[in-house]
Amino acid sequence: MGPACDLMGPRIASATLSLLTAPIILATCLVSSPQSFILIRFLIGFSLASFVSNQYWMSSMFSSNVVGLANGVAAGWANMGSGVTQLVMPFLYNSLINYYEIPPFTAWRVVFIVPATFQAITAIMVLVYGQDFPSGNYKKSRTQSTKPTQKDNLLTILFHGLRNYRGWILALTYGFCFGVELTTDNIIAQYFYDRFEVNLQLAGTIAACFGMTNCFSRPIGGMVSDEMGKRFGMRGRLWGLWVVQTVAGLLCVLLGRINTLWGSIIVMCCFSVFVQAASGLTFGVVPFVSQRSLGVISGMTGSGGTVGAVVTQLLLFSGSKFSKQTSISLMGIMMLVCTLPITLIYFPQSGGMLCGPSFNPNKANEDYHLLE
Repeated sequence: MGPACDLMGPRIASATLSLLTAPIILATCLVSSPQSFILIRFLIGFSLASFVSNQYWMSSMFSSNVVGLANGVAAGWANMGSGVTQLVMPFLYNSLINYYEIPPFTAWRVVFIVPATFQAITAIMVLVYGQDFPSGNYKKSRTQSTKPTQKDNLLTILFHGLRNYRGWILALTYGFCFGVELTTDNIIAQYFYDRFEVNLQLAGTIAACFGMTNCFSRPIGGMVSDEMGKRFGMRGRLWGLWVVQTVAGLLCVLLGRINTLWGSIIVMCCFSVFVQAASGLTFGVVPFVSQRSLGVISGMTGSGGTVGAVVTQLLLFSGSKFSKQTSISLMGIMMLVCTLPITLIYFPQSGGMLCGPSFNPNKANEDYHLLE
């Protein structure tokens, strides 16, 4: 999806992906075996790449002094969309059973028409009403601003993105902020249910609090990144990311050690704010890594989040080697360790966490992007 955005713009890339995956979501209605269910789930997973086009689009549309907030709001409210889905789908399912007397076996299939239709409609709206850049759509802007000899192919864009070490560090960082958020979403309800013996409904309500903070915590992370950028430049953005994610790691360690219900709820809520804010801060740095391969860097970072979740889940929560509380604390330690490489990120024109720029900022910035 990253190179696709670089080559054709985020509007067409995003809409195309949504239109291709909407029929797959609709095909959930036809599932009749475990194998077909697994296949459908796998194919639906491709739609997650729309996150990359989303962040690419925000980075293309908004200026550098507010790009962190734009990315934070777009991604934070997107995560809230999953919570809305969790509320709406069961409501529709129960409505079909109670008001239309449709058998449960059929009702759960019918409700999948709603998200499939909604996704197709939004994709069409993106094509009709969307705009790639403030100056216009991708094709028009590309024609006006780039000579024919300067056009890049897919491999060139991909190569320039993959060889930028900053993208790999941000992917690792994102793997242990957003990746930890995904892992926590998976285990937190069961954790409260098992450890504190609350009923299932209350455990679900507590777990919902963790995800619902996305409506403000990730945008706050973006705002912090922008404010630190205005005051201290890129060094401020990097320091902000390191501090917030380190605090999130410490809170995660503490969450596994608290032995009281209310204490755990309070620590969990604080942890959710910081870990989601760290995600916003990460994408406050991403737009500055590469103008030429912005889509590739966005894709690397975004996929790092889901890969981090898989790795954490497999290492800490997929067996009986550790208790859940011990695994949560170990997850916090992993966050602390994997946040340290942020100190290695360095921009010639703006410096890094531990040192200032090595050249005149204006000239270095020009040279940096020319070397891309």
